[in-house]
Amino acid sequence: MHRKLVAASVAASAVVFGMGASPARPDYDAVIRGGTVYDGSGGAPFVGDVAVKGDRIAYVGPHAPGRGAQEIDAKGKAVSPGFINMLSWANETLLVDGRGQSDLRQGVTLEVMGEGESMGPLSADMKRLAKERQSDIKYDVDWDTFGQYFEKLEKRGISPNVASFVGATTVRGYVLGEGDVQPTPAQLDQMRSLVRQSMEEGALGLGSSLIYAPAAYAKTPELVALASESARCGGMYISHMRSEGNRLTEAVQETIDIAKGSGGPAEIYHLKVAGRANWGKLDQVIGMVEKARADGTRITADMYTYTAGATGLDAAMPPWVQAGGREAWIERLKDPAVRARVIKEMRDPDAGYENLYVHAGAEGTLLLAFKTDKLKPLTGKTLAEVAKMRGQSPEDAAIDLVIEDGTRIGVAYFLMSEDNVRRQTALPWVSFGSDEGAPAPEGVFLKSNAHPRAYGNFDKVLAKYVREDKALSLQEAVRKLSALPAANLSLKDRGLLKTGYFADVVVFDPAKVQDHATYEKPHQFSTGMSYVLVNGGVALKDGEPTGAATGRFVRGRAWTGAPGGGCRAKASDWAWAK
Repeated sequence: MHRKLVAASVAASAVVFGMGASPARPDYDAVIRGGTVYDGSGGAPFVGDVAVKGDRIAYVGPHAPGRGAQEIDAKGKAVSPGFINMLSWANETLLVDGRGQSDLRQGVTLEVMGEGESMGPLSADMKRLAKERQSDIKYDVDWDTFGQYFEKLEKRGISPNVASFVGATTVRGYVLGEGDVQPTPAQLDQMRSLVRQSMEEGALGLGSSLIYAPAAYAKTPELVALASESARCGGMYISHMRSEGNRLTEAVQETIDIAKGSGGPAEIYHLKVAGRANWGKLDQVIGMVEKARADGTRITADMYTYTAGATGLDAAMPPWVQAGGREAWIERLKDPAVRARVIKEMRDPDAGYENLYVHAGAEGTLLLAFKTDKLKPLTGKTLAEVAKMRGQSPEDAAIDLVIEDGTRIGVAYFLMSEDNVRRQTALPWVSFGSDEGAPAPEGVFLKSNAHPRAYGNFDKVLAKYVREDKALSLQEAVRKLSALPAANLSLKDRGLLKTGYFADVVVFDPAKVQDHATYEKPHQFSTGMSYVLVNGGVALKDGEPTGAATGRFVRGRAWTGAPGGGCRAKASDWAWAK
């Protein structure tokens, strides 16, 4: 008591004699005040505060004691964990604009890459081809391994966090090249070693994309072997399956079989039912997944919220003609006999490969991206329109465009039912991914059209499927945008507003959040996000990016920072998150 009285006397004397009292040090770096808190668990929201200290959440509750160096008024707005983009192609766009604006302005705080292809490991020949095949976005390929690319991103400064799967196609290309060949036992061991190395450098698991050459040449046992290596290192297997149309159920079964064979979890990339004749298969697919889950297999899915997919004209042509890589494919297409065979198979719904063109038709094939300036005026036209302009069949036009541009050409295929998309948004085991880069309506990004999902995928969940259609509640949408994917990826201390977790936090107006991008005008930002915090740093303030380098490389469980990593003897040695 005596000490307290003396201290009080000294403080009072300081004021009396004009010395002035020192201002009290803030208790937190930031306090988000008075918002409706959706903590990511899916539980009922509450009005309260979220306080941040350093890169972590220090308080979540009705009223944060003390004050923050920055006080953010969130009254009338929602406060939630940052959103996780489960399928991002921001690997190139972040090299141009580290802010990742199209996603940041939607509340995305983690970009997850690696759909079949990853930015490493790369051989000398792969680095050469990567440089030669660049289109609008140019960059130096000055890294070799999986981890080195992400260290480069982190060093250059990025606003969102980044993470990735190691690509099964990339590993295959490193060892086997791009031909239609099968690995010897020694080559398969080398591929497994590359998966293990990438896992120890921070990969989240193994990603495949099985409709594309050369990935399509991989047989199930090869994938089980690589996924087993990933699972032994604490990772999941995630796949763009062999079919999303005519052989959809067989592809789902293969994914389940790979999960069982590897001992690890699995996820289906961009769950969809492609082609009108297949739309009725959704019930069967849901039943297959839910039965596997009930039997103890960890299998989940992600999706985008549009009825058109986006890929290339390679998805319209058979894999056999693409053996050996892009250059060999284009050279073969110049042969009249090969051309005739390709056209015949493009028109055949039972040709035996995943033919997106046959499901979409020429009228439903929208041209998005060209490399050559002379073809860029065709951007935004359908293949049917271009074929009519040229006086050709659509199939002939597609082949000539590929030859003239020297690329696979970016296109959107209209394939899905809106009723199915709406239903999928409410499935409790489905999260969300844009399957796009993170561009902005400026500079090099305006040279081609993006799919509107690049700018609107996540806000469309909130605006259309929550607010308008009421397909799911806001608290469930937030769970599926944050905690669900974080748990599926086995991420530590992310995905929830919880004391001790990383401070990836978004503040938005549920009544105003809105996507604006369309197929005709895709380069339009979504609106309604007020603040985005990434690792405690403010990346978006009053709806505008700050440019702060708040993002980090979020590594998977096998990374320890030391040689040898954290891989186990077998997959079952991991306690998989439920």
